[in-house]
Amino acid sequence: MPEGKRTRKIDVRFTEEEYKKVLAMERELGISKTELVRKRLLNEAGMVVVNAQALLGELDRVGTELGRAGNNINQLAHHANTLRIQGSLRPEVVSQFNDLLERYLTLQSKLEVSLRKIILEMISR
Repeated sequence: MPEGKRTRKIDVRFTEEEYKKVLAMERELGISKTELVRKRLLNEAGMVVVNAQALLGELDRVGTELGRAGNNINQLAHHANTLRIQGSLRPEVVSQFNDLLERYLTLQSKLEVSLRKIILEMISR
């Protein structure tokens, strides 16, 4: 909370439609009407109100996709080991696999950095 006690009040009137929108935003974003109006009005250096439900839903979907990709990589590695034991694993397949794995790990690292930035931005506000 900013320094000092909040003692000043501003009365605002809305049409029925506007008020319904404010109520919907309050439910959707999970913050009070007062905090919603304060954030929107003061707009601290371009601050954006985050739709926490939508963000968490997207993060959940990203996590699911990362899990699927990890499972696929494990299956491919298992299959490659089987081929290696049989003596039928070609070097170009190993090279392609390593290239794809390196690309995947690079993208995963970039995603992790982006998520950390989002989290830091959210908790610093």
